[in-house]
Amino acid sequence: MTPDFISLLTRPDRAWTSIRQKEDANSLRYLMHLLLLALIPSVCLFIGITYVGWSLVDEERVRLAADSAFQLCLFLYITMVLGTVIMGLFVHWMARSFDVRPSLNLCIGFIAYTITPFFVAGIAGLYPNRWFAAIVILLAGLYSTYLLFTGLPAFMRQRSSQSFLYASSIWGVALLVIVTVLVSMILFWSFFMEPTYTRTVQENQSYGTQQERPQEEPGGL
Repeated sequence: MTPDFISLLTRPDRAWTSIRQKEDANSLRYLMHLLLLALIPSVCLFIGITYVGWSLVDEERVRLAADSAFQLCLFLYITMVLGTVIMGLFVHWMARSFDVRPSLNLCIGFIAYTITPFFVAGIAGLYPNRWFAAIVILLAGLYSTYLLFTGLPAFMRQRSSQSFLYASSIWGVALLVIVTVLVSMILFWSFFMEPTYTRTVQENQSYGTQQERPQEEPGGL
C-alpha cells in the first residue's frame, strides 16, 4: 500500500478520497502522519546547522553548537505540530459558514495532510542556504496551495461552488498563523535560549605561513 504522503505528491486526486475514508474509520489516523513527518525538517535542519553550516561571507562558515541546535529544532517541531492544531481549530470554526460540519479531528487532519509538501521540503535543511531554502519553500507552498484547493471539496464533501471561498479563507488564515507562530518561536529562542555559534574561516592552504601570502595592494580611485 502506498503511504499517504507519497500518494498526495503523485496522485492527489485519488489520495484525498482514500484519506477521507480512512479518517472516517479512525479519526486519529492523521496523528501518526503529523508526528512522524514533522520530524523531517527538524532532524535535517539539526544536521545541516551543526555539521554543514551556512555562509555569511565567502570564506566564513557559521554553525550552531549541538545544544543550541537541538533547542532550535525541538522548538521547530513543537511549532509545526502546534501550528497544525491551531489551523485545524480555525478550519473547524470557519466550517459553520460554509454548510459543512466536519469534526475537529477531521479539520486538524486535513491541515496535516495539506502541508505534507512542507514536511518533505524539510530535507533542504541538510544544506542551509537562504536562496536554496527560499526556492524549496516557495515550491512547497505552491503545491500545498494546490492540495488545499483541489482537496477541500473531496475531503470535506462540500459543493465546489463554496469550496473555493472556504479554501481561500483557510489560505489567508494559514499565512497569518505561519508568520505569527514561526516568528514568535524564533524570537523566543534567540532572546531566551542564548544560542552558541561557531565561526570558521576557510584559508588557502597553498601558503605555509601568513608571511608568505601575497599582500593585497590598496585600491586606487
